[in-house]
Amino acid sequence: MTGFSTLRRHLNLSVLGMATLGALLLAPAAGAADWPTRPVQLVVPFPAGSSPDTLARAIAEPLSKDLGQPVVVENKPGAGGNIGTRHASKAKPDGYTLLLTINGPMVTAPTLYKNTLGYDPLTDLDPISLVGTSPNVLVVPNDSPAKTLKEFVQLAKDQPGALNYGTVGPGSSSHLGMAMLEHEAGITLQQIPYTGFPQITTSIIAGDIQAGFMVPGVAMPQVNAGKMRALAITSLESSELLPGVPTMASQGYPGFESISWDAIFVPAGTPADIVKRLNTSITEILALPDVKKKMASLYFTPAASTPAELTAMIKAEKVRWDEVISRLNLSLD
Repeated sequence: MTGFSTLRRHLNLSVLGMATLGALLLAPAAGAADWPTRPVQLVVPFPAGSSPDTLARAIAEPLSKDLGQPVVVENKPGAGGNIGTRHASKAKPDGYTLLLTINGPMVTAPTLYKNTLGYDPLTDLDPISLVGTSPNVLVVPNDSPAKTLKEFVQLAKDQPGALNYGTVGPGSSSHLGMAMLEHEAGITLQQIPYTGFPQITTSIIAGDIQAGFMVPGVAMPQVNAGKMRALAITSLESSELLPGVPTMASQGYPGFESISWDAIFVPAGTPADIVKRLNTSITEILALPDVKKKMASLYFTPAASTPAELTAMIKAEKVRWDEVISRLNLSLD
C-alpha cells in the first residue's frame, strides 16, 4: 500500500469515527429522556409506621406528582434494615428502584457484618440525597435522682456497673451512643436489649432500666407527659424542635455527636441524568411546607445534599463509628 493510500485510509476511518462519536453524543442517555414510563418503587427496609416509612410516604406523594408516575413505598424490614437495603442494592439500575434507609445499614453494618452483609454501601448503591437528620435523646425515669447529665454520670460512678440502659440491640445507635458515653465519661453501664423503642419506653417509665438513648419521636411524648426526663440530645448544635434540651457537647462532652439520618439511594450504575433529576426533585420536595411540617412531627430537620456530600458524610461517619465498634470488639456475623 502506498503512503497516499495509507493516509486516505486513516482519514476515512477518522471521518467514520467522528461521525460515530457525533451520533453517540447526540443520542439521549439510556432511559433518561423518557424516564419514568411506569411506577417507581421506593424500598423502605423498616416496618410500616416506622419513622423511615413515615418519611418515605411524605416524600412519595410529591415525588409522584413531579415524576408523573406513582412512587410506591414497599416495606422490606429485617436485620436492622440490612435485608431491604441489600434487596435494593441488587435491583436493576434503571431508575425504577429507589431506597430510603437510615445510617445503620450504610455506616455501621459493613463493620458489624463483615462476612454476611451481602452488599457494599459505597459500591453497590449510588447516593441521591440526604433527606433529614434527628438527634437521639438521653432519657431517664422521671423520678430518677439524676436531673442533669452530670448528675447521671456521677450516679453511674457511684454505682459502677449497677445502672442498666435499654437498646434496640447490639450495634444499634442506642447501643453505640451509650458505649461512646461510657468511654468518654469513664463509667460502666449494663446493656439490656429490647425489640423496639416502645418496650424501652415502658421499662424506663416503670424504673426497670435507668436510662436509654432514644429517638425523639418516641421519647418526647412521654417526656412532655412527665413520665420520663430528657437529659441531653446528641447533635452538636441545639435543636429548634427540642427546645430546652441541652446538647451532650454543651455539658462537658465536646464533639459528642450521634445523629440519626435518612437518605435516598439507587442501585449503582443508575444513569447519571436520572440521579441528577432525582436529586433536584428531592431537594425541591424537602423545601415544601407540608413536607417540612410532617418531618418536624418526627423531630427531623430537612437536610438535602448533593450525592458527593452524602458520600463524604458516610465515609466520615464510618471512620468514627468503626473506632467505637473496634473498642467494643463487636461483631454480629
